[in-house]
Amino acid sequence: MTDQPRRGWTVWTEEIPASVMLDMPPDLSKKVLNYLLALGIEAGAAIDADREPPGDPMDDLGVRYSLEVVGEPVLIEYAVIREARQIRIPVVVWFH
Repeated sequence: MTDQPRRGWTVWTEEIPASVMLDMPPDLSKKVLNYLLALGIEAGAAIDADREPPGDPMDDLGVRYSLEVVGEPVLIEYAVIREARQIRIPVVVWFH
């Protein structure tokens, strides 16, 4: 056992969703980035507390979820990688 605090959760965006975000207008891209950072905090805290993370489940394993960025034309799919304490973003859909 170690006295070190548990490491926080990270958010990893795959190459294609990152490219989609770079194509967005700067203000929208910043909103989506801030949303993803908040998602990492909220989803990680929920998982650590044995609760469901935000969004709609996309599988029966508790790994894949989808949600919309409220007030913006953006949908996100994410996967929870518990052993790496990572929220992985494989899909960002921007309706423009």
